[in-house]
Amino acid sequence: MAGDLGNLRGVLQFKDKYGFRLLIDDAHGFGTMGKTGAGTSEEHGVMDQVDVYFGTFAKAMAGIGAFVASDKSIIKALTFNMRSQIYAKSLPLPMVIGSLKRLELIKTQPELKDKLWEIVRALQNGLKDKGFDLGRTESPVTPVFLKGGITEATQIVADLRENYGVFCSMVIYPVVPKGVIMLRLIPTAVHTQEDVKYTIDSFSEVREKLDKGLYAKEVPPVADPY
Repeated sequence: MAGDLGNLRGVLQFKDKYGFRLLIDDAHGFGTMGKTGAGTSEEHGVMDQVDVYFGTFAKAMAGIGAFVASDKSIIKALTFNMRSQIYAKSLPLPMVIGSLKRLELIKTQPELKDKLWEIVRALQNGLKDKGFDLGRTESPVTPVFLKGGITEATQIVADLRENYGVFCSMVIYPVVPKGVIMLRLIPTAVHTQEDVKYTIDSFSEVREKLDKGLYAKEVPPVADPY
């Protein structure tokens, strides 16, 4: 949620002792982490020790749906025991074709991932240089932690979207402690250095408004003219 990575090597130290299977839900890691984009387990060099790998087509592959990767015996067991889910969640054929093409791009054009990380580092380093708290992120997920409540969070994301043209999601209590706002930015390979600079400048202006208390007052809803 905040971009930090699980301690896979630490977990795997106990695998032989306790005989468990390791399942990884790597929504944001697939396509972005590791030498070939195979995910967080590749980044940590433990792919051969992962028993079941969950990924999504909704992040790096910009689609819908998800997948499970594992040994043939495990996939066969899941197929026969999850029939209601499988038949209820079939992907439209255009999305299947699109996902196959995007997988081909991940495999054959590593420069896309390199460009993503160029933008990620520029954004994260630029925000840190301006004094923003990004927590412990080690991935493209870029959280920005601010102080405030639901009212401030709502006004901030609305201001960023409507007046600055910057979209980000907000996370508030109880996902984060009371009094904490987490804004999540997800940079992409198609963003530019100009986009990065504009985003950092926008966040700096928004923080000034927050410090002045301009977001503390809830704006009354606009009457529906119809």
